[in-house]
Amino acid sequence: MFNRVQNDKSPEELMKLASQFLTELESPFVGRHEEALVITLALLTGEHVVLIGEPGTAKSAMARRSADLLDVKFFKYLLTKFTEPSELFGPLDIRALRQGSYRRITTGKLPEAEIAFLDEIFNANSAVLNSILSIMQERVLYDGYTEIKVPLWTLVGASNRVPEEPELEALYDRFLFRQNVKPLDEEAWESLIDAAWKLEMGNVERPPKVMGMEDLRMLNSLLFKVDLTPIKGKLLRLFMIMNEKELHISDRRKGKIMKAVAAHALLNRRLQATESDLVVLKYTVPRDVDDFDKVNTILIEELKTKERILRELEEIAANVRASERSVAQLEAFDPRLLDIYKNLKVAKGKIQSLVQDVEDEEIRRKAEEVNELIENLTQEIMIKLNM
Repeated sequence: MFNRVQNDKSPEELMKLASQFLTELESPFVGRHEEALVITLALLTGEHVVLIGEPGTAKSAMARRSADLLDVKFFKYLLTKFTEPSELFGPLDIRALRQGSYRRITTGKLPEAEIAFLDEIFNANSAVLNSILSIMQERVLYDGYTEIKVPLWTLVGASNRVPEEPELEALYDRFLFRQNVKPLDEEAWESLIDAAWKLEMGNVERPPKVMGMEDLRMLNSLLFKVDLTPIKGKLLRLFMIMNEKELHISDRRKGKIMKAVAAHALLNRRLQATESDLVVLKYTVPRDVDDFDKVNTILIEELKTKERILRELEEIAANVRASERSVAQLEAFDPRLLDIYKNLKVAKGKIQSLVQDVEDEEIRRKAEEVNELIENLTQEIMIKLNM
C-alpha cells in the first residue's frame, strides 16, 4: 500500500523507536495506556482507529501528540451533518474555475494531512462520508473529474456512539482498531488533576520528534518479517471461540488482524509473535460497546501468558496503591471505604483466577506480593469501619 523506502537503521533500532514512541505518546496522559497503544498500533500498520467514548477523555490531544512525535502534517475537525466538503477538503479555486479548471485549494486541509483526527465522524452527511471512505480505503479524494492522491497514513476517528445505521457500516469497518474510551476510575483522579493543572499552567512543552515518517514506513515494512507461525493455531482457536460467542469477524478483518499481531510483536522488540501479542484482538474484534468486555473475558480465559499475567498483576498492584492513598484521606465510616473494600475482594479473586494452575515462580512471587498489599489495606479499612 505504501512506498517502501531505504533506511540505515537496524530492525532492533527501529523496534526501539516504536517502543519509545508509545512511551512518549502516553507519558502526559493519566490512565490512557490502551488508547496510546491502539493509536501506535494503527500507525505501525498504516491502518485507522476509532475511539468511542464521551467527550473530555483526551482523544483529540493524543492524536495531535502522535503527529507532533512524528513531526508530520496534522488536520483535525469536528463533523456535523451540516459540514460542507470545502471545510475538510478546501474551497474551490475561483481563479482556476474562471479559466475552466476545477480544483481545490487544499492547503492546511485533510488532503495534505498525514495524520488526521475527525471528531464525531459518524455525524457527517453522506457526501462528506463517501469522500472520507475513499480517502481511508484508497488514499484518493475523488473530486469532480479530479483524482487527488493524498498522503494520509492514519485517520483517528472519534465518536460518542457505535453507528447503527446501515449506511455507516462500510465506514465503521474501515477502522481496523476500535477502543472504548472510559472515564478514569476514582483512584486516578488525584493524578489526573495534577496532570491537568500542569497543563493549564503551560508546563507541557511540544514533545520532541521521536521518529520520522521514513522510520514509520520501515517499521511498516518490518511487519512482514515477523514470524507469525507460533500463534496461528491459537489465533484460529480464538476465532472459533468468538464465532461461537456470536462475535462475527469478517474474512477481510481476519487477515488484517495478522498485521496487528505483528505490530504488537514489534512494539515488544520481537520478530517472532507470541501468545501475548494476541491481546490485539481486544481492539480489532469488537463491534458494539458490549463486545469489548466479551472479547476481553475470552482473552483472559484463553491467554495465560507470563507477560500478560505479570502485567495484570502489576496493574492490580498500581490500583491498590492508588486506593491506599484514597483510604489515607478518608475519615472513619466514610461509605467510600466500603466500596474500596469490595473492590479489594474482587481484585483478590482476580489474582486467584490469574495464577490458577500457573507454576512459574516469578508469577507466584508477584501474586504473593500483591496479595500482601491487598491484605494490609483490607485490615486498615476494617479498622476504620470498626469491622
